[in-house]
Amino acid sequence: MYALALGAWVALLWRWVPMPGGAMDVQMSDPGVPEAMAIGHGPVGVGLYLIMWGTMMIAMMYPSSVPLFRLYNGTLRGTARPAKVARLSALLGVYTLVWTLTGLLPLAVNAVIPLISVVGERGSLLFGGVLLLLGGYQLSPYKYQCLDECRSPFGFLMTYHRPGIRGAAWMGVRFSLFCVGCCWALFAFMVVAGSMNVLWMAIIAVVLSLERTVSWGPQLAKAVGVVAGVAGVGFVVVSMM
Repeated sequence: MYALALGAWVALLWRWVPMPGGAMDVQMSDPGVPEAMAIGHGPVGVGLYLIMWGTMMIAMMYPSSVPLFRLYNGTLRGTARPAKVARLSALLGVYTLVWTLTGLLPLAVNAVIPLISVVGERGSLLFGGVLLLLGGYQLSPYKYQCLDECRSPFGFLMTYHRPGIRGAAWMGVRFSLFCVGCCWALFAFMVVAGSMNVLWMAIIAVVLSLERTVSWGPQLAKAVGVVAGVAGVGFVVVSMM
């Protein structure tokens, strides 16, 4: 998983991930540009966008998910190698698929409200609003219900473990939904900041990884919420001046 995440980062940094409309340039990091290009090229554009989004999710989510997969692998001791590979592949494949499909959400939002035009007209208000949303969710009990599941792979397996390949796929659905519930507000901010802005991708990847793996992760999540809330108020005030 670490090797796959590293490969995904290399593909993103070296711009090996295809997008409709030709080679990617610096403008692809601007807010709403990848989504507008994808929507403008129909089903092919949407498919290429989902490939790009899935690559981003592999780069950002795989490292912090290793503890669960390592622990699940430990429960398969004594299982024949083909069966073990099949179950691990089912768990990882479903986890990746769910995260990839979340890329449909920014496309749907942009189809209704083009982000490019909003950023151009009311950029400060948009950033302030999404930062307030991020801050509020980071401090909400729903964030910590999902974060607790992501931070405790042993507890997750004790509660949701199911046998066989189908059971592994079902666990992949459950775990990915908890992860989405934990991190969706961070990704909402990333889309507004620019879904292919590598700097913000790296910062958010570090934040969500620390939230899920270190002992002070919940305190970091609260600190991010407070900072986002204060910054959001500042942007909103500026937009009204």
